[in-house]
Amino acid sequence: MEQGLENGFIDISPSRRRFLAQLAVVAAAGSGPAWAADFDVSRWPAGEPAPALQATDLAGKTWRLADLRGRAVLLNFWASWCPPCRAEMPSLQDMAAIYGPDQIVVLAINYKESRNTAARFVQASALSLPVLLDPDGSVARQWGASVFPTTVLIDSTGQPRQRVRGEVEWSSPAAGRLIAPLLAPVPSQRT
Repeated sequence: MEQGLENGFIDISPSRRRFLAQLAVVAAAGSGPAWAADFDVSRWPAGEPAPALQATDLAGKTWRLADLRGRAVLLNFWASWCPPCRAEMPSLQDMAAIYGPDQIVVLAINYKESRNTAARFVQASALSLPVLLDPDGSVARQWGASVFPTTVLIDSTGQPRQRVRGEVEWSSPAAGRLIAPLLAPVPSQRT
């Protein structure tokens, strides 16, 4: 039996885990064209303001889009029954860690599932992103999410810029090109 093999798992040091995670990100970046066909990016309709967002997370905290001004926001609409949603969650979490909460806030909005179902998924996947609940689907409807996953990219002024439908490798350079404009300083408007 291989040394360190217990319960079917190899014991890997934290530094080796970090190295393997970084290697996986680099490998995924190199496979950009392979996943490019799995999603569709569309501009947010010109002149259409952001719908109000008020939703409660699994811990009972209420989140409002207006409270997040000054930071870019990604609203990711997902469900645990959706294989592409489950597949992209780790990269959403990685991307949130890369940029940090001072630059970008990633809110995973669970579509029409019970609190218990969403909580079980979060626990099983070790997800640390804020998971908001949309039990009746009204938040998804307001934001035009009818395909899952759908992610809405919002700039630091609170203006939605793009809607992405389908699975994305969010920690890749290609996704970084979607995110970079959200982080760019917004010119001040003089009145």
